[in-house]
Amino acid sequence: PVATAPAALVISPIVRRLARESGVDLGAVRGTGPGGVIRRVDVEAALAAPAPRLAAVPDPHVALAPAGDGDVIVPLTGVRKAIADKLSRSRREIPEVTIWVDVDATGLLETRAAINAATPDAPVSILALLARVCLSGLRRFPQLNARVDTEAQQIVQSASVHLGIAAQTDRGLLVPVLRDAQRLTTAELAAELATTTAAARAGTLPPARLTGGTFTLNNYGVFGVDGSTPIINHPEAALLGVGRIVDKPWVVDGQLAVRKVTQLSLTFDHRVCDGGVAGGFLRHVADCVERPAVLIANV
Repeated sequence: PVATAPAALVISPIVRRLARESGVDLGAVRGTGPGGVIRRVDVEAALAAPAPRLAAVPDPHVALAPAGDGDVIVPLTGVRKAIADKLSRSRREIPEVTIWVDVDATGLLETRAAINAATPDAPVSILALLARVCLSGLRRFPQLNARVDTEAQQIVQSASVHLGIAAQTDRGLLVPVLRDAQRLTTAELAAELATTTAAARAGTLPPARLTGGTFTLNNYGVFGVDGSTPIINHPEAALLGVGRIVDKPWVVDGQLAVRKVTQLSLTFDHRVCDGGVAGGFLRHVADCVERPAVLIANV
């Protein structure tokens, strides 16, 4: 048989109540009364005893292995450090949530082809059409075109949309900003996107064009991935991500068909809105991608 620890010897109900209210484990108290009976002074002595000290937690850097001869050392300075600091601050301060939906982008691709056939000298990119869709969604759900002022304890909804476009460059991930994007036509959006991202990659964009955004569009589909949970571009409140557009089986009017499908993801600051607003925005964006007529009706 397995031996069990003897039950604590307590006679007085007052002692039991004192131990219960004080959070003292009577099984760990040594009684000094006749036959090992636990008395009130024993419980009080247990309360007065110093708490056991926890072992010191070692500095995690102490355990790091020294760099070897073949290791590559990349200093965290300049643009790379600025990116790291901003992303770290976003994760520290913003309670972010990501929601997503798969959409049939066949109609959007057909619309782009029709526009470019009609205006071959001023081609429109998919990114420009997605930017137009975002602007339509932000007009309907302005809560996402905002930032949180923690010092003033208030949410600031911007009257204008300063649209950030995430762009991968040799210097790292940059987010050039298209100011007052809601004033631009779709053709103007396409032209501005092309020149702005080219300047960002060439390193000729002035620093002022990399700040002040109110909402970011991130096309990570160019990297051949379907989805992501991106980090919000602090101090903005939301970011729309777009995955690659690929052929997938899709049900159309009850029949299985091959369609151009992509995944849209919205990461938002839960302080500025709840799921109803975020879901409404993402659903509006998805509807515009699937049925561009919805976009035209809301422009």
